[in-house]
Amino acid sequence: MGSLILDERDQKFVLHELLEVARLCETDPFRDLSADLFDMILTEAGKLATEEILPTLAAADREGCTLKDGNVAVPDVFHRPYKLYCEGGWMGMSRSAEHGGQGLPIVISSAAKAWFMHNFAFHAYPGLTEGAAHLVETFGTEEQKRKYMENMYSGTWGGTMALTEPGAGSDVGNLKTKAVRQPDGTFRISGTKIFISGGDSDLTENVVHPVLARIEGDPPGTAGISIFLVPKFLVNDDGTLGRRNDYVIGSIEHKMGLKGSATCLMNFGDNGDCYAELLGQERQGMRVMFQMMNEARIGVGLQGLASGSIAYRHALQYAKDRLQGSSLMNMKNPEAPRVPIIQHPDVRRMLLWMKAQVEGMRALMYYTAWCVDKARTTAEEGEREKWIGLLEILTPICKAYCSDMGFRITEQAIQVYGGYGFCQEYPVEQFMRDEKIASLYEGTNGIQALDLVGRKLGMKKGLYFISLLGEIGAVTARYKDRPLLKGLADSVQAAANVLGEMAMFFAASGKAGKFMIPVANAYPFLMMMGKVVLGWLLLWEAGVAEEKLEALCKENGVAPEDLFKVFEVHEFLKNNGDAAFYQGKIAAAKYFIRHVLPEVDAAVQSIRSEDLSMLEIADESFG
Repeated sequence: MGSLILDERDQKFVLHELLEVARLCETDPFRDLSADLFDMILTEAGKLATEEILPTLAAADREGCTLKDGNVAVPDVFHRPYKLYCEGGWMGMSRSAEHGGQGLPIVISSAAKAWFMHNFAFHAYPGLTEGAAHLVETFGTEEQKRKYMENMYSGTWGGTMALTEPGAGSDVGNLKTKAVRQPDGTFRISGTKIFISGGDSDLTENVVHPVLARIEGDPPGTAGISIFLVPKFLVNDDGTLGRRNDYVIGSIEHKMGLKGSATCLMNFGDNGDCYAELLGQERQGMRVMFQMMNEARIGVGLQGLASGSIAYRHALQYAKDRLQGSSLMNMKNPEAPRVPIIQHPDVRRMLLWMKAQVEGMRALMYYTAWCVDKARTTAEEGEREKWIGLLEILTPICKAYCSDMGFRITEQAIQVYGGYGFCQEYPVEQFMRDEKIASLYEGTNGIQALDLVGRKLGMKKGLYFISLLGEIGAVTARYKDRPLLKGLADSVQAAANVLGEMAMFFAASGKAGKFMIPVANAYPFLMMMGKVVLGWLLLWEAGVAEEKLEALCKENGVAPEDLFKVFEVHEFLKNNGDAAFYQGKIAAAKYFIRHVLPEVDAAVQSIRSEDLSMLEIADESFG
């Protein structure tokens, strides 16, 4: 069966057969790279994940983090893999070589991270550090780059993202943290931040916090927010560490999951001497932070994929091993042999639902990363704008759809395990606990939906959304008449047409003064769009797979239609791994398009009803 973390064959299929990432090596700045190098890197990522990171998952969950004398100690088991992670150069895979990176395409670094992010309690530390270092790389002064970047990209120092306050979560503009200008051009910060992932650890010598704050006298709301670098230890001119900065870790949260990740409450400037450096321009804090936030939202989508993938792989292995009951063909025979539960139709239904979701999410996450690389390597401005637009429109789908579905996949995995899935002796209950946070942080999924409906759909007068519909239409046209995919392309195109109609319905509702209709239905629309996008990508995958399967069948004298019969496994599928893989791709697309995509119609009916009962009900009437 292969790895319990992810399906390596499917990873290579998406990269090489679907996206054909080797073509990136024909363009700058990737001309010195190759498909073989990409595969070698991913093999090493899988080795590190399997041998070093996965074994720490349960132990870190049991041990958790501790706070003593103002310092956080992470689980002991994290120290060795963190050292190996940093030594292997995994921190800055897609960053330029001049800053200590490997200069890899984003799609390859995303595929490598998909190996690591099943254990996000571990990966939060290097992941947040990379994002914070990238802020310095993009917006920092030359002095700040010299001071911070090398140590952060090497993993010697850590990094975080300090946004949230007790009264300013999603409402960032309400923050109270204050920055006071000093004669030397630095600032002194005071205030409290909460829910700061990786806010402190003993993995690194220093931690550098990008902190949102308002300079004394600046206007209220998001327009008055600036961003500052606040190191745990001040850095001397010669690069050595100086005094400890004036902030304290007030507490660490006791959480449902991700117990190996220190989620900190941080009090800045209790003694009036918390040193801070402005990052970027004054009152541009939100613009600066949104670089890291958007990267983090893509990262949360990868976390959802990784959680769903490892849960599915474990459920699949369990279903193949667990003997229970006889086959349906022998159900009346008490002497019939016991069979693996994978032979039972309801278990197969759950497994195929999980397979389709995971493989669709993998295609979505890799495709979105590929858009970044295409924008970077495309010389023609209009083409570049298209790829940037696809990235913009797909980011909230990546974050919200994949985090929600990642959680639902862990739920289904528990169901496959039965009662054992509810027990801590088996790993799937931890997968569920660790994944739940993904729909909450980096902007709740409701916020993602509002961003999609209120901002992304209308960007460039709807051009980005229209580009996405065009990409979908190109795939449905290409595979409309393929013999093994009858009706699938028509179903996907019909769903895409409805999606476009709903976007226009929202626009018309807003113009008519009924703006609460799109606001109240933003989340159902996002999930509807997620299903259409996955339907498109799974159809694309099935089209590629069908062409490959037909060629294999022709070589071996097998009729392709004979490979799709109920409870009849063709000998060809037993003996040819590629044929079995491609048959599975087609089956997953069929299942999703025929069983999941129809949920779009129900969502449309609900939205078109214009029912606003959720707004009509009085607060007192909730009970």
